[in-house]
Amino acid sequence: MVLVGAPLGNVGDASARLREVLSTADVVAAEDTRRLARLARDLDVTVTGRVVSYFEGNDEKRTPELVEALAGGAVVAVVTDGGMPSVSDPGYRLVRAALDAGYPVTAAPGPSAVTTALALSGLPSDRFVFEGFLPRTGSNRRSRLWELAAEPRTLIFFEAPHRIADMLADLAATFGAERPAAVCRELTKTYEEIRRDAAAELAAWAIRTEPRGEITVVVGGAPPRPAERPADDDLRAAVAEREGAGLSRRDAIQEVADEYGIRKREVYALVHGQ
Repeated sequence: MVLVGAPLGNVGDASARLREVLSTADVVAAEDTRRLARLARDLDVTVTGRVVSYFEGNDEKRTPELVEALAGGAVVAVVTDGGMPSVSDPGYRLVRAALDAGYPVTAAPGPSAVTTALALSGLPSDRFVFEGFLPRTGSNRRSRLWELAAEPRTLIFFEAPHRIADMLADLAATFGAERPAAVCRELTKTYEEIRRDAAAELAAWAIRTEPRGEITVVVGGAPPRPAERPADDDLRAAVAEREGAGLSRRDAIQEVADEYGIRKREVYALVHGQ
């Protein structure tokens, strides 16, 4: 079985391997068969295998049929409307079933809205968390955002256009109005738009403009929390420990003040009994 990464919008991003798999697979399981037909036409590829629909809603029923095709020796290709199967798209259930049945699964890698938006966001990309779609209702969405508010890694969400304004407003309320974020809309398409701003500003923009299209939201991680201020005796002991290690009293006081986010003169006063 082959998971096929489809272009997000610009067909020029289609790989030679994607063309080969679509033209030679015995069965092509497509999230939307009409979009598959349009993609094949744009790529000048003839899909010779049997085309079946495979989307959230029929995947439970269709999965055993596709595993049966694998059992018969068929090469099954899985393709979504855009991006990699299994990433907030149909595919995971079939991958798990194929592996459990002992059939190999490989991929013809292609575009991903997750990594594309992350790269374009201008936010830290060394460590990130993909959350997919948040709950649809306001109370459940806010509850989930509260759970994520302290996450230090960059977060990535998908969101529907008719919910994006509410989602961004809830984001500003739970993560803080100034939390940096980016709204990435219609990636790789003619009207691609990347908005980078504070959460509250992006929420106001979404209310004004009612953005349309496929949307990925990237949010900066929570800033590190300042260390909790120790008791006065513990601060004095910390200075003494550093002095014992060879630092001058002045440098020891400065280091302790920097570590706990305390003014240097406050630590100095404690050490000198003022």
